[in-house]
Order: sequence, then structure tokens, then C-alpha cells
Amino acid sequence: MLYTLLTAIFDQILDRATAQTRLQCWTEQVKASGLHGFDTFLNTWHCWQDGILNDFEGGHNSGFIEGLNNKLKWLKRRCFGLDAPTELFRRLWLDIEGPRLWA
Repeated sequence: MLYTLLTAIFDQILDRATAQTRLQCWTEQVKASGLHGFDTFLNTWHCWQDGILNDFEGGHNSGFIEGLNNKLKWLKRRCFGLDAPTELFRRLWLDIEGPRLWA
């Protein structure tokens, strides 16, 4: 239940002050519950509160960059050990165009 409340706070479009209030209420609920599963997050929240709240300020995030980095890492793993450029491009073409062609 507490994890869904935390997720809901981050899924909503909130201003910084509202997000801070809701996160503080959530931390009070966690502390009152006596659960220790959220201790790591609570420590992170305590140390990086300003940085976490900056996420709510403009609604900007690094999702695009993280997704691009993930795809590049996936391509590096997928093509590891291929020496011939033709085999590399054949593998990349199949990975990119293959699902569309055989769907």
C-alpha cells in the first residue's frame, strides 16, 4: 500500500511545494508503520531532498537520454564479437527492421 502511494506521488504532475508536502506525509506514514523496507529510500530522501524535488519543478526529466543509452548498451551487447562490418550491419538491420517485416 505504501509503495503505491509513493508511486502515485511521482506519477502525478505536481508543483514542488505540493510534492514536498505529500512526500513528507508519506514519510510520516512509513515511520508510523514501523516497516523497515523503505529505510534506503528514506535515507536517500533525507540526503537528496532538494534534488528529488527538482524533478517536480519543470516536469523535465532525462527519460529520452536514459532510453537512448539503454538502446546503445543493448546494441553493444548484441553485436559484441562481430568482426566483419557486413555481419554487424546485417544483425543491426534484422534487429531494427525484422519485427516490422515479420509481424
